[in-house]
Amino acid sequence: MATVPLQAILHRHYRRKTPKFLMESEKHKRASLYYTWKRRNCLIANGAKLCNFRPANSRVLNITVRASSNSSATTCDSADVIFHKTFSLQRTEKVEGKILVRLDCGKDEENFQLVVACNLPGKWVLHWGINYVNDIGSDWDQPPVEMIPLGSVPIKDYAIDTPLKKLTDTEAGFIYEVKIDFNTKSSIAAINFVLRDEETGSCYQLKGRDFKVPLTNLSDDDGNNIGTKQEFSIWPGTLGQLSNMLLKSNGASEDGNRDSNSKESAQKKRDLRSFYEEHDIVKQTLVDNSISVCIKRCPEAANNLLHIETDIPGDVVVHWGVCKDASKKWEIPTGSYPAKTSAYKTKALQTQLQQKEGGCGCSGLFPLDEGIEGFLFVLKTNNNTWLNFMGDDFYIPMPNERSFEKLEHLGEENMPKSAKIDSSLESGEHVEVSQEVSASTDEIINEIRHLVTGISSEKSRKTKSIETQESILREIEKLAAEAYSIFRSSIPSFTEKTVSESKEAELPLKISSGTGSGFEILCQGFNWESHKSRRWYMELHDKVAELSSLGFTIVWLPPPTESISPEGYMPKDLYNLNSRYGHVDELKALVNKFHEVGIRVLGDAVINHRCAHHQNQNGVWNIFGGRLGWDDRAVVGDDPHFQGRGNKSSGDNFHAAPNIDHSQDFVRKDLKEWLCWLRKEIGYDGWRLDFVRGFWGGYVKDYMEASEPYFAVGEYWDSLNYTYGEMDHNQDTHRQRIIDWINATNGTAGAFDVTTKGILHSALERCEYWRLSDSKGKPPGVVGWWPSRAVTFIENHDTGSTQGHWRFPGGKEMQGYAYILTHPGTPSVFYDHIFSDYKSRISALISIRNRNKIHCRSTVEIIKAERDVYAAIVDEKLAMKIGPGDYELQSSKWCLAAEGNDYKVWEAL
Repeated sequence: MATVPLQAILHRHYRRKTPKFLMESEKHKRASLYYTWKRRNCLIANGAKLCNFRPANSRVLNITVRASSNSSATTCDSADVIFHKTFSLQRTEKVEGKILVRLDCGKDEENFQLVVACNLPGKWVLHWGINYVNDIGSDWDQPPVEMIPLGSVPIKDYAIDTPLKKLTDTEAGFIYEVKIDFNTKSSIAAINFVLRDEETGSCYQLKGRDFKVPLTNLSDDDGNNIGTKQEFSIWPGTLGQLSNMLLKSNGASEDGNRDSNSKESAQKKRDLRSFYEEHDIVKQTLVDNSISVCIKRCPEAANNLLHIETDIPGDVVVHWGVCKDASKKWEIPTGSYPAKTSAYKTKALQTQLQQKEGGCGCSGLFPLDEGIEGFLFVLKTNNNTWLNFMGDDFYIPMPNERSFEKLEHLGEENMPKSAKIDSSLESGEHVEVSQEVSASTDEIINEIRHLVTGISSEKSRKTKSIETQESILREIEKLAAEAYSIFRSSIPSFTEKTVSESKEAELPLKISSGTGSGFEILCQGFNWESHKSRRWYMELHDKVAELSSLGFTIVWLPPPTESISPEGYMPKDLYNLNSRYGHVDELKALVNKFHEVGIRVLGDAVINHRCAHHQNQNGVWNIFGGRLGWDDRAVVGDDPHFQGRGNKSSGDNFHAAPNIDHSQDFVRKDLKEWLCWLRKEIGYDGWRLDFVRGFWGGYVKDYMEASEPYFAVGEYWDSLNYTYGEMDHNQDTHRQRIIDWINATNGTAGAFDVTTKGILHSALERCEYWRLSDSKGKPPGVVGWWPSRAVTFIENHDTGSTQGHWRFPGGKEMQGYAYILTHPGTPSVFYDHIFSDYKSRISALISIRNRNKIHCRSTVEIIKAERDVYAAIVDEKLAMKIGPGDYELQSSKWCLAAEGNDYKVWEAL
């Protein structure tokens, strides 16, 4: 007897019948049906890498279930097992610890010592720098040489990395320590630092900002100063005996009044006092767990029993539902439920698993009626962490009686067509199966073609205004979204006729768009310091499963090419992919690993400029080597630094390296070949385009149409509008410049929404939340005008990390994420924030976004945009508010889904 899967993941691809921007996400893009034909009692849905499972455990127990208080116990023997799979899980555990910061005063009142220590195991490094008196801004400087401890490493010209030393005497409870000596006669105003764990790459700050130890009374207190809240803290243990000595050494008399001369001197220069502070930190470590699912048929009870067992410690809640067809739409089943089950709104059930003896995990039993197509669930642990499978819900296909009766007497020769296809796939043969597009989708596509034809000709571009063209493009997007919705919800019907016709059908009009499915969530998979280990690809390889479980669908990797600068942004030989981040083979392995879990990969393509290999006759570096051996004709002719013989630049010159002249045919040809080579050789799915302000967007269109990325985003970055140092409320001209660039690419690439980031800065930092609504009541950034092409973010490797060129307001990062993860556009999350104390809160917001299917074209209704509060409703599914002001919703219609410091998110009931 043989059985066939009753539920399989169907991958469909409208490569020939549907424009690019109507394609589904990774699960649905491939044009294949994957089945696995197994003998006897094995049922596997093998599709979008859903079954990278451990071997099933052959040991099967008799299970007794109590369906409800009214039902009788039912026992099933092992012969009735019809499904048994084990899923591997990775979760994070938090370990709490302390960072010690101590300032010791020397005997002569001039020499001080700063001590930083930590009591958690790790490979700790102090990343630090200083500010001098009269410095303007918050940028760090390197300290004088005599101040730098032995074993330190300079970071360019602005910081120092000093490893913490392991202590032999840990009586005080701290096991790693570093000491920095300095003299008060220097002109140093403050010492700034963060503590970094080299093992995990995580940085630990003070309430989201760098630690700052002020050494003068002239140092500004911007919220991250330490040692200033009290005049003196008594040190614990034996150090307490030094308290009186330290008070006297700081000029304090017995009656508590400082000597008048000392006070006058301190007011002129510094009022430096010893102090001791401890700050809480939480280190997160990855823990491997598993969850096993077993299904048994129980003819006596006319139902199936689903058994879940996991080794996750503590309380575990299963958030579950069922689906009755292939749409995988969550529904609450009828019938009896397990003990400790409650309803979650009207969408799902929540059941707490029962602890196993010995406290080594928990398990639960779920009775399910016949006629159910699948069982869907996610897990919630006792620390409110949600666990899913590779960014998606766990899905268990459910057999029913009908299929067993139908297939019980089928032999190999009488297999259904789909099963025969599966047999060939099991032996390694790949079969392509296309699907006919529904009539309603065809009508939409025809309308799109008509609209595209209306703006594609040279004559039309000249006669139609930019506003008219943009209006047509927006109408196309609406139609695309409608067709995409039909595409997602339709049920496939495959025939032999379809297979033969699909090989001959061709789409007469090619439409290229790198905007993904619309449901993308982007992770920046590196920071400014990632290159230092020289094995970043391998380090990130270990985090792939976790990034998938958090819900990310795309990851942006650092520049892969050989580069003059270690970060990769001064490329030299474009075909040499051995960089400071690792070897090319490690890069390929990393990309393959991401693909295994369903995450797309963006390559960081730096094509605005390129560093030369040789000098010309005048000693100027503008002759290139390697596989792309260009001469000075490839360099723009209007940058005097590099004496190029090309045409004038079509954008702004970079000046640090020769700007490439993209108007040259040979340059464009070579770059298109290089991008296509990267797609094939490495497996990149798209691009992050560096410094696109340096060349015309029309060239980007050429590159995108040649390389056909799934997703592309450009870094078009220029300053926002200010008047007398104050940011203007109206930033229309700023976002218009970004819109113009996107329009020049013909919409083949999106752009980072710098406008939104800048406005969020002022709104949150100055408590001016009224800025988050433009004059027409829409979001004031690019996301308010062209949301499907807006990639929203609050931090990246340039603005945050150790560069800190435009750091997001400290302690308010989660407000920023509450905004971008609930609003339209494609949100991007910075690596440093993912692997920090924000992780669980960011994960919760991503889950809410995915659960409610918020996408890049979702609609926003701004409810409030006042001085201290901003509130909005998105797609009538989500409501959110940020800011210290009050805003609440009617509890009868909304359920609070997430909240934190000055932000809340609700889901519609």
